[in-house]
Amino acid sequence: MLSNGPPKLLPKKVRQMTYASAKTPSATQGLRLQTLIRLRWLAIIGQATTILVVYFLFEFPFPFLASMSLIILSVWLNIILTVRWPSSLRLPGNYATLLLAYDVLQLAALLFLTGGLSNPFSFLFLVPVTVSAASLSFQRTILLVIFVLCITSFLSVFHYPLPWQAGQLMTLPNLYIAGIWSAISCGMTFSILYTYRVSAEARNMSDALAATEYVLAQEQRLSELDGLAAAAAHELGTPLATIALVAKELQHDLPNAADYSEDLELLSSQTARCREILATLANRDAQLDDAMTKVRLSVLLGEIIEPRSQLNKTIELRTKPVGDEQPEPIVSRNPGVRYGIANLLDNALDYAKKRILVEMEWGDEEVIVTISDDGPGFSEDIIDKLGEPYVTSRKGYSAAQLAGEPVDGHPGMGLGFFIAKTLLTRSGATVALANLAAPETGAVIRIAWPSEKIQQKDHDWTF
Repeated sequence: MLSNGPPKLLPKKVRQMTYASAKTPSATQGLRLQTLIRLRWLAIIGQATTILVVYFLFEFPFPFLASMSLIILSVWLNIILTVRWPSSLRLPGNYATLLLAYDVLQLAALLFLTGGLSNPFSFLFLVPVTVSAASLSFQRTILLVIFVLCITSFLSVFHYPLPWQAGQLMTLPNLYIAGIWSAISCGMTFSILYTYRVSAEARNMSDALAATEYVLAQEQRLSELDGLAAAAAHELGTPLATIALVAKELQHDLPNAADYSEDLELLSSQTARCREILATLANRDAQLDDAMTKVRLSVLLGEIIEPRSQLNKTIELRTKPVGDEQPEPIVSRNPGVRYGIANLLDNALDYAKKRILVEMEWGDEEVIVTISDDGPGFSEDIIDKLGEPYVTSRKGYSAAQLAGEPVDGHPGMGLGFFIAKTLLTRSGATVALANLAAPETGAVIRIAWPSEKIQQKDHDWTF
């Protein structure tokens, strides 16, 4: 139970399910109402300014009152939404889509009164679509795009004349209008693909970092168990001593003590056993000085390797200094580093055929740990992407696996490698990946720290 002992090897599925449970739901909570309200206020200000300038400054004739009525409608909608619901409310996808569809319809109505697609502000159809791509599902964004295409197709044929000088009619060729329609369509396609891709990557990174923080918090919590055990040993020592003393007095002073002697002896023996357990915990905590919190790197690697050596694959540890003979580096029992190396070693065990080699080298400038195996090596398709969230060569979890049902195959979510690399990078390490040169096969993971980052002296190593 104590974190200073060798880490226990959890089944791969348990580790992957831990990553899944650590994902943050923030990416799927919906678009904030305040965001839509603020964007609509910007649109209202821009629309009102444009209409007032065109009508009063340029004196172009067009349905001014009808146009202003559409703008006032948006003002009332914003006021109602602000008063009726808290601005921090996150809208479900359906409601957010309806509000964006309203913005499209309101803009379309304004353009209908002011020239249709020949109006230079027709490009603003891209705004609701881009907002949808950044915050809503791809399916809802596609529905909104179809709606916009239908609206723009209608406006390309049916609309009031473009506001122009009195007595003059501004008419653009049909081919030019078709070009504007094509430009809006291409712009929407590019915008939704680019924005959705960037947003999806940001959401994946956010979820993966949340999983990393969760795993690190779990590791640190295990490290804190030593302090809790010591506190328990200290606090429980006195009441247990009192119980043992009272049990002995009852054996001597209780009338008919012979009738209860067996129970009293059992009580005394169990109390003594509890005191022995607590003494062990207390002694272990007493050792949590530099001798336990700071160890040789080879010892730390041995603690990580030991529980995994029970498997049917050989794990060999080699250590050697680089250059002149130097003392082996002393490192901290950092939970993040322990977890990161252990996870990379587990990954090697999953793919190795018979043998894994862990090599440790150290010199004046660097301390290097290399993990290599005799498996198939990293796939060339993903080796450059490994270390990013949700990149894996394994099949992902199916619904049956997430429900805990046994299925064939070895699943993966692509978070284990990301978490390990993130934790090691935070400690100052550089993680590099490669495959063994032909004719040998296998993967090589090189973890390198600057010597001043990893070696312990008179201060603790934190990150």
